[in-house]
Amino acid sequence: TLAFEDRRTIQYQIQEMLRIERIFEASGIEEELSAYNPLIPDGSNLKATFMLEYTDVEERREALQSLHGIEDRVWLRAGAGERIWAVADEDMERATEEKTSAVHFLRFELDDASRAAIKSGAPVAVGIDHDHYRYEVDPLEERLRVALAADLD
Repeated sequence: TLAFEDRRTIQYQIQEMLRIERIFEASGIEEELSAYNPLIPDGSNLKATFMLEYTDVEERREALQSLHGIEDRVWLRAGAGERIWAVADEDMERATEEKTSAVHFLRFELDDASRAAIKSGAPVAVGIDHDHYRYEVDPLEERLRVALAADLD
């Protein structure tokens, strides 16, 4: 699953964590804000949470081994532009030498032309180009393109 983030989705995640962890003190709230705020797009990029979801424990273990490095093979394309490869897990390394993690935080840094293309209505495509997994959605639904465009300067 690739879930694009925006200010609202991150706000909901922070609120959920504050409730679950029963955090009410200013220092604890500030700590959660510091952890989650980097996941909000800054106007020049798009950010997403990438989750590899397997309900069976053994299947998940095998998949995470065979999909090692997949987080670096996720891409986005605006219109007829080049693929923009995700920058993964800037906050901390989540994968090990043997396997990838089930959750990754991705940033797609967009140049001026890509931002302009998305904002002007060009189709947006996303995909994964890994030796053991290939997938592409081209184009994304228009309502998603509109939502992504709203996050761009």
